[in-house]
Amino acid sequence: MTEFTLTDEKILSHRGNLLKFLEEFAEKRPDTFLSLSVDAGVLDMDVCRALSEIYCSLDIRLSGAEKGGTYLFDKRFFSRRAQTLNTLGLVFGFLMDFATQVGDGVRLFRDRLDFALSLYPNHVRFFAGGGRPKPSATFSTQDIETCRRIAFACEVFYTYGRAVPWFIPVLGPLKISPSKFLQDFSEWQKINNCSIENGWNPEKSTHSEIEKMQLRFLKFKFEEKGRADLFEVASNVVRLNGAFSRCFGEGEESVVELSFNPDELLGFGASDIQKFAENSIQENSRVRVFWDGEEARWRYC
Repeated sequence: MTEFTLTDEKILSHRGNLLKFLEEFAEKRPDTFLSLSVDAGVLDMDVCRALSEIYCSLDIRLSGAEKGGTYLFDKRFFSRRAQTLNTLGLVFGFLMDFATQVGDGVRLFRDRLDFALSLYPNHVRFFAGGGRPKPSATFSTQDIETCRRIAFACEVFYTYGRAVPWFIPVLGPLKISPSKFLQDFSEWQKINNCSIENGWNPEKSTHSEIEKMQLRFLKFKFEEKGRADLFEVASNVVRLNGAFSRCFGEGEESVVELSFNPDELLGFGASDIQKFAENSIQENSRVRVFWDGEEARWRYC
């Protein structure tokens, strides 16, 4: 057994039970990959440290609570949890819903999504059907369909597109919120016959195919926003990171045509596309991204 998914709510919802399970798992199955979906409330420092001792990926349920007809969402609470997970180097993503609780609305959903993506999760997924959404006084049928399309666009562009290292920096020059960007992408998907309405399935596409889709849409948005001069930097960042993700994920070797120094593209400087374009010297090259037996590396070719 190389992978194991924990679904027992008696363990997942109880801090003590979960901690005991993780300690036994680390002892008996140290080489098995564990997937688990948890409420953020059980992720105290002891549980997080135990998780850091094993090979695992977390889905954290990102939702609020209704109080007196008002939908409440504690950003500070989730920020602290995400900071702890990032500090310990844990792989985590968010599991979201919409239109399932009293007081929720499309604006609140978009605000939650913007917040979630600002925490650099490895992935964002949504409960099947959005968690059985129902129309309400604050969430119309049309709003639900809008959110369903945004959710699908997010899973395609961000999760299947493995965009976590570059998504927020690349959107910076566009001066657009992540949720608005993804809503625009959902409209683009519909026009290009790869939307949820078209029945398009990202699981049947390779990452390279989704990357081409990402680059086509990004080129369109950079031109639309009058920032076409920065698209070359964004394209370099997306394509080089994509090559590394395929090397890690599929063991795939790639050759990438670049216009800037690879180390700079992978470094902190690329977190600001505008400043990178202003301060970096163009350096046309071809690099090979490969697995050297221990890690993914690049070399000029």
